[in-house]
Amino acid sequence: MKITKVWAVYFSGTGTTKKLVEALADTAAVELGAPSAVHDFSLPEARERFPVFQADHLVFFGTPVYAGRVPNLLLKPLAAVRGGNAAAVPVALFGNRAYDDALIELRDILAACGFRPFAAGAFVGEHSFSTTLGRGRPDGADMALAQDFARKAARKIAAAESPGLITVKGTPAPYRGYYQPRDRQGNPIDIRKVKPETSDGCTNCKVCAEICTMGSINRDNVRDIPGICIKCCACVKGCPRGAKFFSDKNFLYHQHELEAQFSRRAEPEVFL
Repeated sequence: MKITKVWAVYFSGTGTTKKLVEALADTAAVELGAPSAVHDFSLPEARERFPVFQADHLVFFGTPVYAGRVPNLLLKPLAAVRGGNAAAVPVALFGNRAYDDALIELRDILAACGFRPFAAGAFVGEHSFSTTLGRGRPDGADMALAQDFARKAARKIAAAESPGLITVKGTPAPYRGYYQPRDRQGNPIDIRKVKPETSDGCTNCKVCAEICTMGSINRDNVRDIPGICIKCCACVKGCPRGAKFFSDKNFLYHQHELEAQFSRRAEPEVFL
């Protein structure tokens, strides 16, 4: 089939999903000789209106993996997206632990919205909680694999008249439960209500409020976070002064356990 536009569509708090999905789309666009476009729905206002997709479009659609699933606060806005019968490649970016059911869930979301998911990939990025877990990922090897995958996906869709639903790893709906961190005694650790703190190094430059993916930081007083925090760590990693941080003992325990248990190099998986 003839593809007339290639889209990079993604949610990306700290930039790793952005880097990967834009590279996939750009590579596929070159392969297909088609123009590319971007819709970054990381900020709340971008989730209010998505582009109009068409049957001759190819959409690389990426989200990070949160607790082994698509971030649950994205489920409502994603359900409102209209795929327009466009070909789609769901892309899940996980923080070196595992992607569990995130890829199959994203595939199903896109199919329910009227996309045609014909290929899929799970890639590794630096964990939002950490600067050591998956440090520097996606790296050169990841990007080389991603570009090869994008070229193969482009050739597949160009040769297909009506591509079938891609089969991926994961437990079919209703999927497994969200990954639950636990202490050494096996007791659940709940960090859902934990929010970042602000050090005296803060100059109230408001960068954190501008990049908060939930729009939860008070622009008049960035120490105040009245809204929901999903622990994307955009504010922590994006603060030019390094003034945002977490000190909650359960959060730090979970972070350190992840770093201790999953320091090995996880590898991407692609499905064509």
